[in-house]
Amino acid sequence: MNKDFHCYATYCAAILAGYSHEESAVIGYSSQMVDLCTRTMLSKLHAPQSAATTQLQLELMDARTDIIGLQDITRIWASFHFLPGDLYAQPKQKCSKKYLNKYRLICNPNSELLEKTVSLAKGKSEQAAGIAMHVLADTWAHRYFAGTPSLVINNINYHCFELVQSENGEVERKVNFRHNPSAPDDPEHSAYTNTVYYNNENSIMSLGHGRAGHLPDYCFVKYKYLPAWKQYEEIVKDNPADYLNAFCQMIYALKFLRGVNPSFERGKYDTEAAEPIMDDIRRILHTVQLDSTDDWRELGRKLSGHSLEEIDVDKIEKEYLDADDDKKDDTFLGKFIIGALAQKSMVTNQIFQSGNKLAGYSIEYSSKGFKGIRDFRKLLNRKESAKNE
Repeated sequence: MNKDFHCYATYCAAILAGYSHEESAVIGYSSQMVDLCTRTMLSKLHAPQSAATTQLQLELMDARTDIIGLQDITRIWASFHFLPGDLYAQPKQKCSKKYLNKYRLICNPNSELLEKTVSLAKGKSEQAAGIAMHVLADTWAHRYFAGTPSLVINNINYHCFELVQSENGEVERKVNFRHNPSAPDDPEHSAYTNTVYYNNENSIMSLGHGRAGHLPDYCFVKYKYLPAWKQYEEIVKDNPADYLNAFCQMIYALKFLRGVNPSFERGKYDTEAAEPIMDDIRRILHTVQLDSTDDWRELGRKLSGHSLEEIDVDKIEKEYLDADDDKKDDTFLGKFIIGALAQKSMVTNQIFQSGNKLAGYSIEYSSKGFKGIRDFRKLLNRKESAKNE
C-alpha cells in the first residue's frame, strides 16, 4: 500500500472508530512513518537503528544476502510489511527445511500474529496504534508474498493478467512488466515497473512483491498470476475487495484499542460504521489512479471537519533532535521508536519460537535477563518502570 491508504484512509478509519482529529492524525502519520523510518534516517538522528521499519533502495542494494544479512532483512519486512499468515503451515508437497521456513513466512490476513500485533498496541501510544494499522492493512495488500528474499515464493512470471472492466464485462489484459524505475506506471496499458529477474533464490530482487511491482499497492487493481509455491495454481488478487476488508477491519481494531470493543477477534469487520460512506469508499477504491490521496483526504475532511496536512518529517526529526536525552522518548518519533521496537521484538520472537531461524535468534529477555541488542533495553526498562509505579 502507499501513503494514500496508510495515512489518509487510516485517518478516516480512526475518525470512524471515535478518535479525535488530533489523535487520528497521529495514528495516520504513524502508519505512514512505517514506510519512512530507515536506518539512514535514524542514524542521522542518533536514534536506535534497530527501530528501522523499512529500507531504502540503496540500503537494500548494499545489503548482504548471507544468513546474517537475510535475517536482518526478514526482521524488518516480516515484522511490518509481510506479517506471516501461519508460522506452522505445511505445504502439500514434501520440501526441504530451508524452503519450509520461507513458505511459513507467506503473508496472509487474519493470522494469530495479527491478533498479537493489535493486542500489543493496546494501552500504548497512538504511534503504536498507527504501526499496528500499517501492519494490518499490509496483510491484505501483500497477501501471498513473503518478507524475505525468495524466487520460489515471490516471483511473478509472464502469466500475469490484469482483470479490467469493459463494456462487455470483465476482460483480461496482459500485464507488461518493465524495469525502468524512472517511468511512471501506466494502468491504461497495464504497464508496470518491477524488479529485474535474477536466477538466485536469495536475490534482493525477489524480496516481497518486487517482482510484482506496485500491483499490490494500487487499490483499483485486480489481477491473476501463477505462483510456484501454490503448484502454479492460479491466484486472483482482488485489491478493491481486499482494501475494503482492510479498512473495515481497521475500524474494528481501533475500536478495540480505544476500549469500545472488549476484544479483537480475527475475521471481524466493522462494516456498520463504514456504511454511511460506503459509496465514497467504493468509488475511491475502484477509481483508476496511481494516487488517491486527494480523495481520501476529502473524505477525511467530510468526516471530521478538518483537513489532514502532509506529514512534516522535518518537524518530527527536529522535535526529536531538540529534545533532551531523557525526553526523547516523549516525542512523536520517540514513541514511534518504542512501538517499532516492540513490534519487531514480538514478531522476531514468534518466528524464532516456531523453530524458524530466518529472522534470527530471540529470547524472552523480560524473563531470562537482557542478552540482546542494546536498543531493545528500552522495552525492558519501560516494563520495569511500569512495575515500580
